[in-house]
Amino acid sequence: MTKERYWVVGGVYRDMAFSALRDGVPQAMGPFETRDEATAVWRKVSQETKGATARFSIAAERLVLPA
Repeated sequence: MTKERYWVVGGVYRDMAFSALRDGVPQAMGPFETRDEATAVWRKVSQETKGATARFSIAAERLVLPA
């Protein structure tokens, strides 16, 4: 049996190449039980962290649960 949970990850990068974070540490929010919950947080953090060098994504984690 598998279960997914979701994370919002990202941060503000040094430049438009998105190769290095400005402060060196990525932000991770979660876990969320549904993609809808993660999407709501992604929208909020994306609106609060405006700028061309900010990038956040939703990542899914698949958990394999014992039967």
